[in-house]
Amino acid sequence: MAEVTTLNNRYQLDEILGSGGMAIVYRASDIMLERMVAIKVLRQDFTRDPAFRENFRQEAKAAANLSHQNIVTVHDFGFDAGRLFIVMEYVPGTDLKSLLKQSGGLSIEETLDLIIQACAGVGYAHRAGLVHCDIKPQNMLITPEKHLKVVDFGIARALASIHPEEKTEIVWGSPQYFSPEQAAGAAPSPASDVYSLGVIMYEALTGQLPFTAESGTELARMHRDVMPTAPRILNPSIPPSLEQILFKVLAKEPATRYRTADQLGRVLENFRQQYVNRIDLPTGLEPMLPSTHHPPPFAQTSQGVPLPQQVEVAKPRVNPLQVDWVTIALGLLALIAVGGLIPFFLWVYFIYNPPIR
Repeated sequence: MAEVTTLNNRYQLDEILGSGGMAIVYRASDIMLERMVAIKVLRQDFTRDPAFRENFRQEAKAAANLSHQNIVTVHDFGFDAGRLFIVMEYVPGTDLKSLLKQSGGLSIEETLDLIIQACAGVGYAHRAGLVHCDIKPQNMLITPEKHLKVVDFGIARALASIHPEEKTEIVWGSPQYFSPEQAAGAAPSPASDVYSLGVIMYEALTGQLPFTAESGTELARMHRDVMPTAPRILNPSIPPSLEQILFKVLAKEPATRYRTADQLGRVLENFRQQYVNRIDLPTGLEPMLPSTHHPPPFAQTSQGVPLPQQVEVAKPRVNPLQVDWVTIALGLLALIAVGGLIPFFLWVYFIYNPPIR
């Protein structure tokens, strides 16, 4: 693409931001609107296929209809110099994968903040009838202010066009992050995106992926058949209740997980509020998070599915020697008042029932 510097006489290509097997991403200038944009230019071997060009056009149109603060906005779509391209909002900063490589992992608070933002964006797409199909930290851009935006809904597919019984030889997504059903070649669903979000959360909390292998085939098998190492073994600071949320997200069966990213986001937001309260409440009012010394660490449904343990708030401590003098005084006054009526009732009684002489 070095010989092409301008697309459609409007977009000036400035520098390469990144490249992958499907496209090259440029930082570019929109000459007409005088603003900075990001442009994804598809590689020529994809562009030659008419069917792929049509699919990409449909997916670009679907992505352009998404308008959310946690989704990178799609501005335009075009074809020039023999290549398809898509014009997107330029987001300064880095991607989550680079951040994880630099830090080796994130704190519980940082992880919750970023994953909840990701759930908001992906959940909005789910409500619009779109599945991302390729949720991974490389597709999550983070600004210097820690604002997260999900990018690359280019392979998203309208749910209306997906049949539950559909099977395909094409595997959507990245092997490290795709769901068991995607690994098996089945049609993805919102629960598939939820699983991928769980893999990212696992990586952020523990500093490593739940599954690693030398081949995509072996990774696919592990996603389908192998349970990951318990996160608290790798990071003991993870609360047991958060670990159980993660186990549910990484369930092999889609029906066992949270069904949409919105649902997962609400669960994590509730946990975050409890976690923050545990840190900030004064002594004697701390929420009682599940203890590792009192098994079992989580409850189960009748199907054996782990559920997040409820967090209870301890009652304030009461001094047993503290005396409530106000209550005692009111009690004495009531006793005196009632006692003073006894002679009056006796006087009335003897008026109407004089004693017999």
